[in-house]
Amino acid sequence: MISGSGLYAVAKAMAPLYFAMAVGYASVRWWRAFTPEQCAGLNHFVAVLAMPLLIFRMVAGNNPYAMTLRLLLADSLQKLLLLAALLAWALRRRRRRRDASHSSASSPSPLAWAVTMFSLATLPNTVIMGVPLLDGMYGASGGGHMVQIVFLQFAVWYVLTYVFFFRYLLKLSENGVFIISGTTFTSTQQVQRCRIPLRDHRGRSQLHGRAAPAAGGRCINRHECEYLDAAAVGGNDNETVDPAPPTMPKKEAEIADVDAATYRLDVEAQEEEGAAVPPMPPPPAVKVVMVMAGKKLMKVPSTYASFLGLLWSLISFRCGIKMPTIIDDSLSVISITAVGLSMFSIGTFMARQTRFISCGYSMAIVSTLIRFLIGPITMGATSLVVGLHGTLLHIAIVQAALPLAVLSFVYAEEYKLHADIMSTGVIVGNFVSVPVTIVYYILLGL
Repeated sequence: MISGSGLYAVAKAMAPLYFAMAVGYASVRWWRAFTPEQCAGLNHFVAVLAMPLLIFRMVAGNNPYAMTLRLLLADSLQKLLLLAALLAWALRRRRRRRDASHSSASSPSPLAWAVTMFSLATLPNTVIMGVPLLDGMYGASGGGHMVQIVFLQFAVWYVLTYVFFFRYLLKLSENGVFIISGTTFTSTQQVQRCRIPLRDHRGRSQLHGRAAPAAGGRCINRHECEYLDAAAVGGNDNETVDPAPPTMPKKEAEIADVDAATYRLDVEAQEEEGAAVPPMPPPPAVKVVMVMAGKKLMKVPSTYASFLGLLWSLISFRCGIKMPTIIDDSLSVISITAVGLSMFSIGTFMARQTRFISCGYSMAIVSTLIRFLIGPITMGATSLVVGLHGTLLHIAIVQAALPLAVLSFVYAEEYKLHADIMSTGVIVGNFVSVPVTIVYYILLGL
């Protein structure tokens, strides 16, 4: 039976997190203390510096030779079973869509829905909320077990999810255009930069023009295609970004990359005007896509922070070597800001949204049930299968009931894949998780 002191310990662990989130929300919505550019800079600091250092220190301080293998096995089994079930469902839906005459090539594929549901059900916010919350519920051992799951999440499952996003974009290439962050693959599998006029000579936006040239100046017809990009391009609105020449230095080529716009090709209008229709280029090879995915993953700081932390822990606990205090303290100065600033950033993100529930109430209910019901239930089932019981079983189920990880929304936003659902999952999940985790904690303690 859970005592009053136990509930107070949970409240004491969660109150600081939600205080930081509330201050972030108020700072933007009511106090107007931060501009969108300043919020973006804060998010960038957390993503590329504070959070990776926190993950490194967590993993580096965890003894890899004393991991709870059953807990890791239960977590991996849950994700693998759900992934297999979702992929089987996607393949079945794909066959039905292929036979149906009314299926739309531009609508999200079953694979896209499978990736979204997998993220909702299996990728909780383990670092920011999981470790502090489990510490409050089950003491230091709870947070220590969470660290073990953190490593697998960043080193394996986020990587796998990222690859599935690339596979989704590969599926889009069957419509004739395959673009990753402004990079176009042609039939010769060469990478060229897109020349995108952001404004015409009259100052009108060309992002939704009737026609626009693809890489090399050609227009691709017969399909309505989207160039999917996400970040900002330096310069003014009248600038265009030229193809990066083969001899361009690496840094300049990266700067020349266009990560700013979304526009459509009005193919029917072109055909009415008598424009020539060039042959459709074939899809790029899977190998090319995997190479691009690997290169992008190597730029994700949290991924190699996990592996570097594991490498150090293997050496440290095997040879009895401790990290020098001057280095550990230097890293901790920045890493201890990660949790508070992450919750603060979630608050600023909420404040910038015009609607908390942007995907509709029915989809919000479905995504909430997947996150807080399907995830914990499947985790509890796999935990019982591998023989977990007692506190370990409780830890496994409670961590599966944490809110959706923010990184899942970041990936969805980058590739324009159900970003509204992920946004709603992050916002609603951070509110719903408070009573849900306490209910699970009480029920498991009966």
